Amino acid sequence: MTVLYIILLAIVQGITEFVPVSSFGHLCILENFFGMDHDAGVLLEAMLHLGTLGAVFMTFQKDIRHILYEILDMILDIVGNAHLYIHNRRTGKQLHYARIISNTYRKFAILLLVSMIPTALLGYTARRLVVLAADSVLIPSAGLLVTGIVLLVIDLARTGGTKAAKDANLSDAMWIGLCQGISVFPGLSRSGLTISAGLMSGFSRTFAVKYSYILSIPAIIGSLIMELGQFGSPAMTVGLGFAYVLGMIVSGVTAFFVIRYCLKLVHKGRFRVFAIYCFVIGLVTLIINHML
Repeated sequence: MTVLYIILLAIVQGITEFVPVSSFGHLCILENFFGMDHDAGVLLEAMLHLGTLGAVFMTFQKDIRHILYEILDMILDIVGNAHLYIHNRRTGKQLHYARIISNTYRKFAILLLVSMIPTALLGYTARRLVVLAADSVLIPSAGLLVTGIVLLVIDLARTGGTKAAKDANLSDAMWIGLCQGISVFPGLSRSGLTISAGLMSGFSRTFAVKYSYILSIPAIIGSLIMELGQFGSPAMTVGLGFAYVLGMIVSGVTAFFVIRYCLKLVHKGRFRVFAIYCFVIGLVTLIINHML
């Protein structure tokens, strides 16, 4: 695997990460057509996704900062309530406990944590299957076709509502987390499925998009942590390791320049445009693979 190939993959990752067309599916298709192997598992894909997280942090930095602060405050309130419970039991007093979910950002944080449960379970159990799927052109192409169908249905049905964090419930969060867990397979767009799930749950498009991309942060970091051991594998050389890091940087820089434009397309554009794109890429890839 040459540095030029990795840079190409990084640029593709940076551009396709923020539109519902499965950046992972694109990477797998390109890798197979270029004859790249998967000796290092999905480590490269995880690192390229990590590179784009910088752009996500910058775009949603206010929300992310508030969420982190509120998570810390909730932990402190839980600890304080535990001490208060012990005090009340010992003294017989009825001092009031602190309310854990006391504002919108705390509710947002709880929803994200709930969504991570099915995502983590599905992502971990399907890890070996994902590696096998990444070696195939058929599965990413079929995944793109499935993504196209989902996006087209969502667009034609004109789903969506006015729900924001304060209106969402835990079943909505579980449903979105399940969709993110399924999207570990190449071709199934993570953002496409999670935004669609949010819209079907009655989320506003703005909140569905925000929820989808902030939810990707722990998922991508978790995926990278699981793959870090690949750096010590016999197939990993010092040069290849540096090439992976370079790819991560390139994907991050590319994402920095395109994220606002891409998110504007998702906010204002119709999903049928992305659905048609997925149909075209999926079918063309299947035809080319059959002819080779």
